[in-house]
Amino acid sequence: QVQLVESGGGLVQPGGSLTLSCVVSGSIFSSYPMGWYRQAPGKQRELVATITGGGSTYYAGSVKGRFTISRDNAKNTVYLQMNSLKPEDTAVYYCTQGGGGSWNYWGKGTLVTVSS
Repeated sequence: QVQLVESGGGLVQPGGSLTLSCVVSGSIFSSYPMGWYRQAPGKQRELVATITGGGSTYYAGSVKGRFTISRDNAKNTVYLQMNSLKPEDTAVYYCTQGGGGSWNYWGKGTLVTVSS
């Protein structure tokens, strides 16, 4: 059974930084692409960033240059480093594991609140 557990969310002031972590168990972690999505109150879930097993990355335009996705295959962990945070980054952030052209497994999410 594949499980994803996010951590690292919290309250941060505008302009601040946070790093989210997602630990994966029950799968051959290095073989699969990983992604971060977010869902703000009243809005649809949106893609934030992805990383392939080989380390290629993709970012949504709204976070490009501010967020960095990375992975440590030895620790079965994917990270999302978030800098220069804005109030509009406030959302529940979800970690997901892909394969076969779809996102197959999801964590329960971690809340990030950007507010002064």
